[in-house]
Amino acid sequence: MKLTNALLATTALTFVAGGSVAEEMADKMTIVSWGGAYSASQQNAYHEPYMEKTGVEIINDESSNEAVAKLRAMNEADNITWDVVDVVAADALRLCDEGLAMEIDPDEMLADAPDGTPASEDFGDLLVGDCFIPQIVYSTTFGYRTDMVPEGAEAPNDICDVFDTETYPGKRSLEKRPINNMEWALLCDGVAKDEVYDVLATAEGQDQALAKLDEIKDDVVWWSAGADTPQLLADGEVFMGSTYNGRLFSVIEEQDQPVAMMWDAQVFDLDGWIIPVGLSDERKARALDYIMFATDTQRLADQAKYISYGPARKSSAPLVGKHADLGIDMAPHMPTDPDNAKNTFLYNYEFWADYRDDIDAKFQAWLAQ
Repeated sequence: MKLTNALLATTALTFVAGGSVAEEMADKMTIVSWGGAYSASQQNAYHEPYMEKTGVEIINDESSNEAVAKLRAMNEADNITWDVVDVVAADALRLCDEGLAMEIDPDEMLADAPDGTPASEDFGDLLVGDCFIPQIVYSTTFGYRTDMVPEGAEAPNDICDVFDTETYPGKRSLEKRPINNMEWALLCDGVAKDEVYDVLATAEGQDQALAKLDEIKDDVVWWSAGADTPQLLADGEVFMGSTYNGRLFSVIEEQDQPVAMMWDAQVFDLDGWIIPVGLSDERKARALDYIMFATDTQRLADQAKYISYGPARKSSAPLVGKHADLGIDMAPHMPTDPDNAKNTFLYNYEFWADYRDDIDAKFQAWLAQ
């Protein structure tokens, strides 16, 4: 029998996915995310209201950048210690394909929009996988120190300025993985935007991207955590660096550092939740109850009060207002704002789900050279 949203909400104490019965929901849960300004936005928008509503204890873990490897190891050991995990869409697809993430029926397990629109319609095309519950649209882009722009030079405004160390000397920070770096390298080596993934699917294309990255390798500081580039910029240790647009918003607007955004060729991506397979009935019931709460229309709009990521629900967008502390209008700081999205690059989830392991190995071998 298909449960309606209302019925699922009222029976969350006793029913979990698949119709099995749980005596009660777990009284604590571990939620995994990325740390920094992003986790703080979730704490304010989701965790604290949910803890106040339910009395549950939420334990925060900041291991999302290692989620795939750690969930594989937990599954192998038959010891799943995480309840809800924040991952990018490509990682969600990999975890789903490997049977490590629970399949989600959005119209059973997620709240309708306030006007009754089913969740599947409200999230629309952002429901890119069977196990993925999207929260936000974000971008990976570059920030740069405004006080380190060379005298007489224009501020960097083109993605290929990252590779121009003659005009823009200084260290760059890049994420220590192939994703985005390989795409930007090919764009700046003359590959047309709509051909990037066709080229990157070949061994020759991968070598071409790495050869372009070789041009700046000696000037790169590699980062693994989203908070790294904002700190490197704030400390003046790099001239420019890639990170998530919300982290740059924080260092620019909240910390008032001499940093500016370079939106050109920002890479749009999705971030959201998965629920690991292998939870007990009580933990699964708690995870589903949390997910229904944290991904409703108001909660997703609330997150935009604290960080400049676009909510994944259509019904949330009109509710995005001002920053909770700064009082500034958040809409112009969203990656989807027309002035910021003049030249965007669309991340290919399926490509990276298929090629990630092989290209990762090649990238790591290149790093070690």
